[in-house]
Amino acid sequence: MRKIGLFAVALAVIFSSCNSGSKKSENTKLSGAGATFPAPFYSIVFKAYTKAAGNDVTYGAVGSGGGIRSLKDKTVDFGASDVFLSDDEAKEFSAPVVHIPTTMGAVVVAYNLKGITSLKLTSEVISEIYRGKITKWNDAKLTALNPGVALPDKAITPVYRSDGSGTTYVFSDYMSKTDEAWKAELGSGKSLKFSVGVAAKGNPGVSGVVAETEGSVGYIGSEYALAQNVPSAQIKNAAGNFIEASTASISAAADGEIPADTRLMITNSANPKAYPISTFTWIIAYKEQKYGNRAEAQAKALVGLLNYIISKDAQDVAAKTHYAPLPEAAIAKTKAIIESITFDGKSIGK
Repeated sequence: MRKIGLFAVALAVIFSSCNSGSKKSENTKLSGAGATFPAPFYSIVFKAYTKAAGNDVTYGAVGSGGGIRSLKDKTVDFGASDVFLSDDEAKEFSAPVVHIPTTMGAVVVAYNLKGITSLKLTSEVISEIYRGKITKWNDAKLTALNPGVALPDKAITPVYRSDGSGTTYVFSDYMSKTDEAWKAELGSGKSLKFSVGVAAKGNPGVSGVVAETEGSVGYIGSEYALAQNVPSAQIKNAAGNFIEASTASISAAADGEIPADTRLMITNSANPKAYPISTFTWIIAYKEQKYGNRAEAQAKALVGLLNYIISKDAQDVAAKTHYAPLPEAAIAKTKAIIESITFDGKSIGK
C-alpha cells in the first residue's frame, strides 16, 4: 500500500506541474528500449510527458545491452543504459551519439534472511560469496562483520543477471575496483560468467527470486529492493564507513568534477558519506537526428522529452521514487549536450 500511495503522489505532483514546461503539439510517437533499473522512474515521467506534450512514448525494459543493440539497429528513437559507451563501442555506431544523464541510483545487495533487518558487507565478502568461497550465512567472516546478529547456519544462494545488463556492469565495476580476486576471476562487464548461483532476467527477475528464496542474496537496482520490501546490506565505502543506499548517500557519490560528455563512473567514491555502488543512468541517442525516414517532428519530440526529463518537475519525481535527482553540475552539462542535437545540421536542442 505504501508503494501504491507513493506512485499516486508522484503522478499527482508531476501531472499538476506539467503545464509549466511543455506545449501541446501534434501527436508524435517515440520509442525507446534498454535498462530495467530506471524503468519505474521512466514509466512515470514518460506518461507525464505524454500528458504535457501530446507525444506518446513507449519503452521496453529489455536491459541495457538490448537497448544499445536496438539503437544501433535504428529500431528505436533512443536507447537507455546504466553504463556509458566506451570510445570503441561508440565507433561501432554509424554516426556520433550523445549521452543524456536522466537520474541517479544505486545497485544494492539485497538479501532474504528471516528476522534479520540489518546486515553489513564488504566487497571482499561479496566477492567470496559470488565466487563460491563463502557458502553459509554463519561463516566466520560474515559473523565478524555483524556482531550481535544471529546469522543462521543456512546455505547462501547468490542470484545474478542472465541478460546483458548495465546493473551488472555497475556492480562489477565497483567490485573490480575494490577486490583483486574478483577482478582476476570475474572482471567487469555487462555479462559475467558466474560459476555458482541462480540466474534471473532483469532487475525485476533478480528481485523476485531474492524475495521468494530464503537465504538468497542478489545485486539489483535500489528501486526494486524498496518496491519488493527486500532488505539490502550496508556496504563499506572507500572511507571505511558502512553506508546504506539513500537519496543523500547516492547524491554524495557524484560530488566531484563531471566531464562535458557526462561519461563518468562514480562507483567507489572517496566521499565518506557516499554509498559506494552509485551510478548515473543515461539515455543515448544519435546527435544528428536526420537519418532513415525520420521527420523533423520526430526529432523535436525526442528533444522535448530529453528536456522534460531533466526539468525540475521530473527530477522531483526521481526523489520521490527512490532515485536521486541529478546534481546541478550534471544538469548544466546535460543541457549543453541536448542543445548540440541537430536535424539536417541545424540545432533543435533549445
